[in-house]
Amino acid sequence: MSNKIVKTSEIKVQIGLNENKVPVGMKWSASDGQVENAAARAMFLALWDPEQKNTMKIDLWTDDMSVEEMKQFFHQTLLTMADTFEKATGENLIMEDLRDYCYHFADKMDILPEE
Repeated sequence: MSNKIVKTSEIKVQIGLNENKVPVGMKWSASDGQVENAAARAMFLALWDPEQKNTMKIDLWTDDMSVEEMKQFFHQTLLTMADTFEKATGENLIMEDLRDYCYHFADKMDILPEE
């Protein structure tokens, strides 16, 4: 696989702030994802800095995001991180442990789907 850039893509996030600089609105767009000004209430953005060998992150949520929504958002993000890590590294055994923890998290937060 070549490291030559043949195309660029852009992801934009617009954050509306109140007078206290608290997020009150959030929209995002992705040029390749055919998403234009889609509403959102929370985001986790993590970028790897190869020089510092450290993660730079932004965690934001709007003032109208409920605690229940935040629990679900966090749970789904943990599951997505497990999937991504497994895909990137092939480490499937530890990911089963993480998925078990995600189930435990959902159980403790009382957000498991009803059967």
